[in-house]
Amino acid sequence: MTTITLQPASTPPAPRPRRRTRALLRCGIVAGPLFVLAFLIEGATRDDYDPLRHPVSSLALGPHGWTQTVNFLLCGLLTLAFAVGVRRALAPGRAATWGPLLIGVWAIGLLGAGVFVTDPISGYPPGTPEVPAEYTTSGALHDGFALFAFPALAAACFVFTRRFVGERRHGWASYSALTGLAFLAGDILASAGFAQVAGLVGLAGLFQRITVVIGLLWLTLLAVHLHGQLAAPARHGAV
Repeated sequence: MTTITLQPASTPPAPRPRRRTRALLRCGIVAGPLFVLAFLIEGATRDDYDPLRHPVSSLALGPHGWTQTVNFLLCGLLTLAFAVGVRRALAPGRAATWGPLLIGVWAIGLLGAGVFVTDPISGYPPGTPEVPAEYTTSGALHDGFALFAFPALAAACFVFTRRFVGERRHGWASYSALTGLAFLAGDILASAGFAQVAGLVGLAGLFQRITVVIGLLWLTLLAVHLHGQLAAPARHGAV
């Protein structure tokens, strides 16, 4: 008599923890809109503050400055969580290392901007000089975090440009590349205005706001895109 031995069915591999990754990506969806909404409201309601001229960071000065400090810290924490989600969503794959790393650097820059308050500039608060005669340690550190945070976000755009080209997502590739270029150009114009370059100083705040909105919009849409990619298989049972 022939004996038939039944082999136990192999156990399927455990699904990736998509739910947690999607939660981290949702942090990136809300971080940018919350940050922009907060500084727009603050800039419109703060006495003697000119959104066209003064930087967003100056909103952290004065009696109500704590609101912008909280805004920096909250956006930084949400963006840092998003960077972790990007790593989990992309790994292994192109941009899985440098993409989230550069987004994380931008997040750390926001956190540093919240911890270290900027020095007065461009005559705000009232009674302060256009350019401080001497920079404080806090102001120097604030500027230092911005010095590497802004280029890092632009670099992240170019890293994802390469990824999207490889995926033949030409619309996303073009959008990412243009965002990186516009972000760098806007940062240069804003920085020149805050340095009191004639013809730019009166619009430095506007240049900065446009730059920040361009960068945060890209991050928000990237979060929506990655979240959608990850959520699609989840509808078929993966969690």
